[in-house]
Amino acid sequence: MGTSSRPSHSLIDTVPPYLAFPEPGLDDPAAYEGYQTRVYQDAGGNAFQVYVKSTGRVVNLWADAANESVGFSVRDSSGKPAELAWGSSGSVVERSPAGRTRSVAYGLEAPSMVRIGLFLLGSMRVERDFGYGERDSLPLDAPAFSQHELLELIEHIAKLKGAERARHLALLGVKSAEELRARLVPRIELNRSSPLSAPRRGGQGVRTDSAMRGVGQGVRTESTDTTWVVEVDQPSFDGKTHLWLSLQGDTRETVPAVSGNVVTIRRPAGGAVRWSVRVTTDAAALTPLTRKEIFNDDFDTFAARVRADTAHPLRWRRLEREIRGAELLSYREKLMAGLPNFATYFGRDMLMTALLMQPVWAPAMPEHVIASALRKLSPDGDVSHEEALGGQAIRENAAEYNRLMAGGRQVARARAVLSDLQATRENYIMVDDDFQLPVVAARYLADPRVPADRKRAFLREGHRLERLMANLALVARRTAPYAREPVATNLVSFPRASDGHWISASWRDSRVGYAGGRYALDVNAIWAPHALEGIATILDALKGLGLAPEIHGGPLAAFARDRATLERAVAAWKGAERHFRVSLTPDEVTKRLAARLAWLPAAEREYWEGVLRREGSARDTLRFLALSLDGAGRPIPIVNTDPAMALLLDSLGRDRTIELVGPALLPYPLGLFVDDLGPVTANDAYAGRDAWEAFRRDAYHSPTVVWGRDVNVLLAGLARAMRNAKFGMRNDSAVVDSAFRIPHSALSSALDRILTAVDRSGLRHAELWSYTIENGRLVPSRYGTSSDVQLWSLTDLAVQYLLNLH
Repeated sequence: MGTSSRPSHSLIDTVPPYLAFPEPGLDDPAAYEGYQTRVYQDAGGNAFQVYVKSTGRVVNLWADAANESVGFSVRDSSGKPAELAWGSSGSVVERSPAGRTRSVAYGLEAPSMVRIGLFLLGSMRVERDFGYGERDSLPLDAPAFSQHELLELIEHIAKLKGAERARHLALLGVKSAEELRARLVPRIELNRSSPLSAPRRGGQGVRTDSAMRGVGQGVRTESTDTTWVVEVDQPSFDGKTHLWLSLQGDTRETVPAVSGNVVTIRRPAGGAVRWSVRVTTDAAALTPLTRKEIFNDDFDTFAARVRADTAHPLRWRRLEREIRGAELLSYREKLMAGLPNFATYFGRDMLMTALLMQPVWAPAMPEHVIASALRKLSPDGDVSHEEALGGQAIRENAAEYNRLMAGGRQVARARAVLSDLQATRENYIMVDDDFQLPVVAARYLADPRVPADRKRAFLREGHRLERLMANLALVARRTAPYAREPVATNLVSFPRASDGHWISASWRDSRVGYAGGRYALDVNAIWAPHALEGIATILDALKGLGLAPEIHGGPLAAFARDRATLERAVAAWKGAERHFRVSLTPDEVTKRLAARLAWLPAAEREYWEGVLRREGSARDTLRFLALSLDGAGRPIPIVNTDPAMALLLDSLGRDRTIELVGPALLPYPLGLFVDDLGPVTANDAYAGRDAWEAFRRDAYHSPTVVWGRDVNVLLAGLARAMRNAKFGMRNDSAVVDSAFRIPHSALSSALDRILTAVDRSGLRHAELWSYTIENGRLVPSRYGTSSDVQLWSLTDLAVQYLLNLH
């Protein structure tokens, strides 16, 4: 972790960045448009990310048990975003002797005087909302970012009668509504020469170091009267956790001033202004996993071979960066979805990653995924999509308190919510993750590398077996109507929103992700049938382990009693794909493409018309699986990447493989494939104008975006299909008829085309990327809200391993 500044028993370390973006030789700085970031591991091994935006916004994410953040904006004397640079080569990480607090400190510098404001301490989810609302463009002395849920809660308490009001206030550790309101804004205080001021801030003993120029080469921690400190601190709304921000500098070089909620730092002699930033928390830490715990021996051997290949040093640098990324997101409690915006549990992201990473993960790694999903399972077996922690949990619980108080008759229940305002909240709105859990659990229980005793012990801990059965029962209930009567309107539906639209409750979870569809292809043609097969595997495995869980009636009990009933359900669901099939004649394709291109702005239209002239239009019937069905069960004709997931779940012959991925390899706008970019995630050319306009307004899952997730699914699926074709095997142990031995040149060609395109984009390892048309050229670009370290994207580790096998 770097060079220690004290003996091994010291609580202070100096550490280099564990990751940094953009990185010379690996990233194109132009694609980052002035954005720069570093990620450290704190004294507890938790990820701490600092990112600096071109707007002058500096955000410190602490990916711990509270998903915390500290943000501020820096501007120059003219009011423009300051040109910020790192003022230290690394950071100082510290843990207090009792382990009550953790700190991270680093240096920043700017060419001249700076003004700092718009301080926001609390939850990363709040900082995310701050950024989405473009609040960092406000004046530095603008009022603090308000959270209406908390303001409303205070008003409800203020209206209560004396004794009841006192009870509610006491639960939050205050005596008046004014004290509570004071927690909504950070407190800012200048101390011109006090290196040990933190004990006044709750007795945490936070040390303030001098100007941090030595970070990475050694740290000066002795008391000195040449250090000025601006302290910014804020307790959580319930007073149970605290965040401290210290801006520190050398009194011999710089002069600070505080006016209201704005800090000014100037250098009288002129020249660069340097200061250090220290962030301290008393929130709980998570338990990190090491690479030895994450990856299996085969992957370790592969990685060692890459490292030893000195002729290709960039390949090792990229592989090592991804391994480090996996470490930063992996904890015993959960796997995080990504840094910086999604440093929490996301059920789907974990479960999908477990499937993609199976070839390279240690046999026990799925236990962390399954245990996390089961721990958060709803009573009826629903998998949690996302958790709300810390400040975001406070917001959501405050909203629940307000709802209970609004009627004036549920005061006691509201008081109970107030007693634990940071209680984790779970979001159960998504559908696909409910069907993914049985698939992942089945693969774990069928894995011969995991001893039977370990599986039994795992299932018996924490009511996991009972909770797993609750999830299987949910899947059995939701699939029962279609199994009885296999018509489109009996498929698994998305939930309906209050305004009447169908919520995009699968991985394309933007509002327009499924083009307004009710029945998703991935949920119904891929996850549901495989979840039912997973139920069969799990029931067999439990029997082999000598476990006989109680099943309380319903379709699951029927499956357990009569395997033929389950087999009929699987067969019915395997036919669900037929509802999504779309066939368009060449004339119809030409007509719809012409209409779509005519709708585009001139520059885009001319570019894509040139592609069609070069590549040619449709000469045969175009067949693909629709992204979704509308409320009446009719296909919404949008070409998409989702069929590729079947390649990871089934062992398929070459013809079936090409049938599924073929549309993704047709040139866009005919299909999905874009040279020097990769396969876009959807193509709405064959749908109506409403779909075009909806995707233009919300581009997150639109025809202008390539997702790293899709790329890795396609590459891993094709690599697996090639391995099956080469060895004539449906899986690693089941040999099939020799007719299954097929030439895999077509598969290899498809894989090479995808690899070449995404490599040429320069963004292959990003979460998602897009493009612009400039002077008749397609220019790849980093998508604005893309994560720097993303769990799905890190499944490229499995892709590289699988490709190495060929």
